[in-house]
Parts: sequence; C-alpha cells; structure tokens
Amino acid sequence: MFNQTFDQFPEELWVSTTQVATVWTNPESAREIDQYGTTNPTNIDKWIDSLSYEASLALCDENRVQTQILYGEPVLVTETTANWAHVIIPSQPSNKDERGYPGWVPIPQLTKVNKGEWHTAETAAVISDKVWLEAEDGKPFMKLSYMTFLPVKETGTTRIKVFTPHGDKFLPIDAVQIFKTDKGLNKGSGQDIVKAGEPYIRLGYFWGGMSSFGYDCSGLAYAVHKANGYQIARDAGDQAAAGVEVNFDQMEPGDLLFFAYEEGKGSLHHVGIYYRDGQMLHSPQTGKGIEITPIQGTKYEKELCAARRYWQAAEES
Repeated sequence: MFNQTFDQFPEELWVSTTQVATVWTNPESAREIDQYGTTNPTNIDKWIDSLSYEASLALCDENRVQTQILYGEPVLVTETTANWAHVIIPSQPSNKDERGYPGWVPIPQLTKVNKGEWHTAETAAVISDKVWLEAEDGKPFMKLSYMTFLPVKETGTTRIKVFTPHGDKFLPIDAVQIFKTDKGLNKGSGQDIVKAGEPYIRLGYFWGGMSSFGYDCSGLAYAVHKANGYQIARDAGDQAAAGVEVNFDQMEPGDLLFFAYEEGKGSLHHVGIYYRDGQMLHSPQTGKGIEITPIQGTKYEKELCAARRYWQAAEES
C-alpha cells in the first residue's frame, strides 16, 4: 500500500518546495548548466530542453544524479552545509539506506512545515500528466507533475484547496484523485499499471527522472505502481529483489521485466513493464523516448534475467 507515513518524521517536517527537486550524488555534482533544475523556482522543462545529449548522458555516466522528489514530498534532513542538505526519502525505498533513498538537495528547494498541519485526513494525488497549481484568484502558480501528493484542506465543486509549502493553493478537481491518507490509493491490477504508463509514450528519457517531465526506466516503473497503490523500491536492482517471481512463460501485463549485461548473466541495468503479446513498455535510455517494443528478436530477449509481480489479482486485494 502506498500511503503517507509520518511516524518517522519529527514535528517540523522538511518538504520539497519546487515542482521537481533533483537529488544529487554530492553538492559538487550539479553543474552551471543545471541551474534551471537547482534554483527555486525550477523550470524543469527548460532545464531538460537546454541540455545537449552529452550533458544529459553525463548525469548518468558521471554519477551526478541519484533520484528526484516531487513538490511537497517529505524528507529527513541528516546534514547541512552552507547551501545543501543531505536527505533521506522514506517514500523511495532503497538498499542504500534502510530509511529511504539518500542524496543531496539544494537547501533553497526545501522548507519546514508543521507535521500536524501537513498530515490531513485526505490527500490529493495528481492524476493528470501535468497540472497547474493555482492561486485563489485562479492564476497559475506552479506546474506540477503526475503523482504529486498534497494534503487536502477543502473540497469544492470545481477545485480543491490543498495545503502546500507556499500556503493554501488550489487544484482542478478533475486533475486529482482524493484518497484517505492513512489508507493510500486503491490498489490497481496489472492492466491498470500498464494503462498508467501509456500516456507517457514518446516522453524523453531522463536519468534519475521521477516525474512526468522525464522518467528513467525504474522511475517509470515506480510511478505507475505508485499510481496504483503499490510502493516499490526506487532502483531497478532493488525492484528485482522483491515482489513475486514470475516465470517467463507466465508473464502478464503489469509485471516488471529485468535485463542484465552479458546476455542476462552480468550486472542488471534495465527494467521494463510487460505490456502484452510479447511486448514491453519502457523508458530505454538517454536520447530516446518511452516506447512499446517487442522483446523477441531484440537485445532484450537475450538480456532478460528476471520478472517480478507487485500487483495483486482482484480476489487478493
């Protein structure tokens, strides 16, 4: 169940104040060309568009970026320097730290809120590709990603009032799904997981990406599971180590497929989502967009090394 768990947080809760806060390997990882992604406010569209193929690839090849957090996502701050905070992300499980995914975020992209105010009975999940968070007068305030979660304060007929790091704001009611905070989103089927990924076909790959501005392979897998009430690990290696093992001749839509170098015997490097009819939905690599591709007759057929299922059949829910 993917729900908002607050027990591990102190009364003053650190949350992200930008549409997407990139979590870097260390404070030296961010380059001058990354300023649209490290300032507050961010402009993720402009950042991604401004990067050359080589500059985007370097985020991976030079081990600069670890992951990302969305607007309002809570983190634990374990250390600070002049301009940076070392954070742990409990909503993104990882073997790197049992508390959650670790990394560094610019301090201006974080702020403290009161946990009691933030932990409301209901939470709004953005279910549109992207949506504008609005001021009370309807003016656009910030463009938010799919699967941004914000506490609900009041539900109207066309908009809902949400509590944000910038105070009370509003979201169009048709762009969100409201759920009981302590219960989480309803669990979906494998088909629902596939359906959640289909709108992002052709969206460009972005290393470390955890938003609808750009996903990496495991970020896409994480997001479509999150949308269907399942919390899975953030990285492909951790995703492959859990879930229910599935035989290759019994794969169903929504299962995760894992690929390794050396024809499946080397290190694991990729994850896709089984689509149907021997195809998978996946975010391939820098320079390419999310696609549906056949497995048989491609490099993926030889590299397939594991399949895991996190979704539950209706009678098991």
